[in-house]
Amino acid sequence: MTATKVRDLLAQAGPALAADRTASEARREAELLLQHALRVDRAWLFAHAGDEVDEVLAGQFRCYVSRRAEGEPIAYITGRREFFSLDLDVTPDVLIPRTETELLVELALERIPRDTEPRIADLGTGSGAIALALAHERPRARVLATDASDAALAVARNNAQRLALANVEFALGEWCAALGEREFDLIASNPPYIARGDAHLEQGDLRFEPALALSSGSDGLDAIRTIARDARRHLARGGWLLFEHGYDQGAAVRDMFTANGYIDAATWRDMEARDRVSGARYDGVST
Repeated sequence: MTATKVRDLLAQAGPALAADRTASEARREAELLLQHALRVDRAWLFAHAGDEVDEVLAGQFRCYVSRRAEGEPIAYITGRREFFSLDLDVTPDVLIPRTETELLVELALERIPRDTEPRIADLGTGSGAIALALAHERPRARVLATDASDAALAVARNNAQRLALANVEFALGEWCAALGEREFDLIASNPPYIARGDAHLEQGDLRFEPALALSSGSDGLDAIRTIARDARRHLARGGWLLFEHGYDQGAAVRDMFTANGYIDAATWRDMEARDRVSGARYDGVST
């Protein structure tokens, strides 16, 4: 890749990225990487397709393309990811926020009236995506974001500060242990749910993401079991517990809810008609 015009850099990057992508996907990824290198938006690329690019910046772009061709996620290369209309910083210390997780946020918002001051917890917050989206959409809410990783909490705190979301606080600890004696109206979590040894862990973006945020036990459900058991003492009567999980885990998660005394257990599907989120209420009586 030797050309230094915008259009030529994009044209030459496409084939380098096309090994396991369609031509349109490769083109879009090249555009994202060039936008990042030049600190411009997509419209600028089209309007300035014939412009010469400074060789230092062109070299930076070529480096980004090489990293992506080797499989590194774009979010880690650019350090940014959009989630629920929020522009988040991400690092290899946190799971990359994904579009399918927005379903969890939408379901939580349906259970949080705008004219109340709910207490919400996000367990295993990572970049803060879920907690910050809820705090942004429900500014009267009090949101606690927890994580067992200091490095992840640092990313989440930075995102909250940059987005000026003052109704979020943070706590270090594993799952419900980080909640102390607090009680919440809703607890949400996108915990690790891939089975240990699953072949997908060695494929695609997952190869680069933190293992502790991806895998949990021989069937992938250890973290969900722990949270479902322990969250009961932290939920107000009628409070909701919501999990993201794998496409084939809905029935198992609903069974866990029932076994732990929750009511109204249900599973919702994502845009590809796959089981994605399950939730239930705790009635404050059953054990």
